[in-house]
Amino acid sequence: MFSVGDKIIYGETGVCTVESIGPLNMGSSNDRVYYCLIPLIGSGTYFAPVDSPAFMRPIMSRDEAEALIDAIPGIEPAICQDNRFNHVDAFYKELFKQHSCEALVAIMKGLRCRMSNRKSKSSRAEATLKHAKEILHGELSVALDIDYKDVERYISERLGPDA
Repeated sequence: MFSVGDKIIYGETGVCTVESIGPLNMGSSNDRVYYCLIPLIGSGTYFAPVDSPAFMRPIMSRDEAEALIDAIPGIEPAICQDNRFNHVDAFYKELFKQHSCEALVAIMKGLRCRMSNRKSKSSRAEATLKHAKEILHGELSVALDIDYKDVERYISERLGPDA
């Protein structure tokens, strides 16, 4: 169970702060206990039952974040060989369901490669790339205790000019 103030990964939302834990207090007799989650990126509030099957995990440690960054050059891009829109979409959705930072890196590398090989830009590919980046950089910013907008520069500096 998480505690108030914890930063966690919640499903495909990314980093959220546990704002409170308790019943919903909406006039129902439901005794179910919920996490009230505030996303790091974006707006809104999520109410997730403590016993929910939804994916939730703690944020990685600083050491894990640095090891992930060091591993980025060796992570293969995830490239869908099928060009049909619904197949490409399903391919990347399955990778998101892995809830792993390595999968997010593979998605980002694959989409950048895919987009560089196309004459026209795909708004869906750009949106998927943005979503993967928000989740990954959100978690890295918390784990490394740096501002979200500084994550890309941190990665570049850590990997050096040859990466």
